[in-house]
Amino acid sequence: MTLSLLDPIALPPFSALTPQAVTLGMDEAIVRYEATVEMLISKRPATFETLWLPLERIEAAFDTFWGAVSHLNAMVNQPELRAAHAAGEARLVEVTTRVRQSPELYALLVALRDKPEFAKRSPEDRAAVEHVIRDFELSGVALAPAQRARYAAVSAELTALSTAFGDAVLDATDAWSEHVTDPGLLAGAPEAAMVGFAAAAKDKGLEGWLVTLQQPSVSAILTFVENRDLRARVYEAMGTRASDQGPHAGRFDNSARIARTLELRREIAALLGFDTPVAWSLATKMAVNAQEVLDFLRDFAGRAKPYAEREMAELSAFAARELGLDALEPWDLSFASNRLRAERYAFEEHELRAYFPVEQVITGWKALLEGLYGIRLHEREDVDLWSPHATYFDVVDEAGVVQSGLYVDLHARAGKRGGAWMAPARPRLADGSLVGKPAAYLTCNFAPKLDDKPSLLSHGDIKVLLHETGHCLHQLFTQVDRPVIAGISGVEWDAIELPSQLMEDFAWDFEVLRGMSRHVETGESLPRELFESLQAARYFQEGLGTLRQIEISLFDLLLHQGQIGDDPAAVLAQVRAEVAVFQPPAWHRFAHAFTHVFAGSYASGYYSYLWAEVLAADGFKAFAEAGLIDRATGDRFRAEVLARGASRPAADSFRAFRGRDADPQALLERKGMAA
Repeated sequence: MTLSLLDPIALPPFSALTPQAVTLGMDEAIVRYEATVEMLISKRPATFETLWLPLERIEAAFDTFWGAVSHLNAMVNQPELRAAHAAGEARLVEVTTRVRQSPELYALLVALRDKPEFAKRSPEDRAAVEHVIRDFELSGVALAPAQRARYAAVSAELTALSTAFGDAVLDATDAWSEHVTDPGLLAGAPEAAMVGFAAAAKDKGLEGWLVTLQQPSVSAILTFVENRDLRARVYEAMGTRASDQGPHAGRFDNSARIARTLELRREIAALLGFDTPVAWSLATKMAVNAQEVLDFLRDFAGRAKPYAEREMAELSAFAARELGLDALEPWDLSFASNRLRAERYAFEEHELRAYFPVEQVITGWKALLEGLYGIRLHEREDVDLWSPHATYFDVVDEAGVVQSGLYVDLHARAGKRGGAWMAPARPRLADGSLVGKPAAYLTCNFAPKLDDKPSLLSHGDIKVLLHETGHCLHQLFTQVDRPVIAGISGVEWDAIELPSQLMEDFAWDFEVLRGMSRHVETGESLPRELFESLQAARYFQEGLGTLRQIEISLFDLLLHQGQIGDDPAAVLAQVRAEVAVFQPPAWHRFAHAFTHVFAGSYASGYYSYLWAEVLAADGFKAFAEAGLIDRATGDRFRAEVLARGASRPAADSFRAFRGRDADPQALLERKGMAA
């Protein structure tokens, strides 16, 4: 059984991934990995075929096995699997760190790179070896033995902290709910939201309605529900998850994990010779140093803040005049903003949602991908999945040849990690004896289909779907046979959002949205006048949204710089004093559920969203200039960016696609701030 789990070519057998199988699979993976490394060190092979390929094969098997386990843990988190995953994650970090700290294996790779004949190998082969040599160096291979041991111990503890942080956020999210028996308390909620509340109550054996901290529930309450006290309770529960504040104060508290994580990140950076964790993080990114990033963020903040100040003044005046809210509280912002947008642009979000049942959105999504890239998505029913709500598609080219595969899981449910993301499922791999097609996971948390009620998506949901699609295309279209630099692997983190943010902008085209639309009652497509109202509202409160991104990015950088201090609340307060135009309550605990940074890959790198948006905004203009759904431009983007992975620097790939460096003005235009 475990042999199939360690096959990097076959699709994951999710039904076989029991907690016991995870443990046994990890046992076998480690034995095989260590045996391969020991063989290489003892035999000292000197060619790409005899040194690199055996190492690549076993690491691809290990990575794909553990990727499937991690994905399953995020999809159907339950105690036994969680325990097996946490234990396995610790073992994974321990063994991979030990391998990356092997001076003997490192010396063999350096010797391979330095041979004259190595220069004759393909750019992809050379880049793969260079990337792994850099990984060895950033894993402390050059440190003294005692320091290497300390690095390994710190890495293991950081991994455990990351896992525990994410688990605490998930547990805190699932722990809170409010049972509602009086429908008047939910006045203002759209019918689809009421159906969701009723289904949540039914799942718990309750009558009436249940408000939870699942994202569709929170969004519905804060955006539509008229009862201010209920909005306040939901806002407080959401904003204090896994902290020392709020309705579950101290129960899932991430405070100590944050403090310890920061301490260890500083220690490991110092071990490697970096002044701060930020410098350590930027060693593998496009940005040269922290000052360059800080200057970028603060310059952009200066441009966005006047827009945000004007938007807040308009919202406050409207709330006082039309809603009787003389003093806006944080739990009023989404509610008042929705009412102001409805008045100003003559449409309500729930009116727009009615045109976007998820099935029709997927139909239009497929058509968009075919128009841009010539691919078709063919659903398969013979693939082992983790949930009846998940789907698998073969990605087929115009000749009918399967090129890659895509797993899709779109809807929120209990036990599923919140948010939206993409992850590699299988690598592209071709070394003679092994040939494998890439695959990716696409995960969202849209409102689920309930009884006979369809799942209706917002325009924001469609942008999320396209965003994650862009990440997936980076994986699915790779033409690089070396997994460590194929797809998204090895790409500079501050360029990784280029394909995702570029794809988002197709959600602003009438024909694209029309193809995704079919009114849930009338069957009509999106009318031009409603689209024009949506388009007119495109930059509604863009200044506030941009400042929020800058605020989070600055907080991440400055917290890891350590110059202000280690208290997240104090750092965030100083950042907000600099850039924000609205202050949350002192008890709000944003950092305690900031999984991107404390349970993900964005530490000292959250700025990447804005940094890469410069590339995305300018890249999208190439499509717009060619008529938008332009196959030639799609093919060029695919060939020069998506297919290349990290086989060359991201800036070179962008330059090859666009014919020049990115124009920063494009970002201001994308934000409606070019004037």
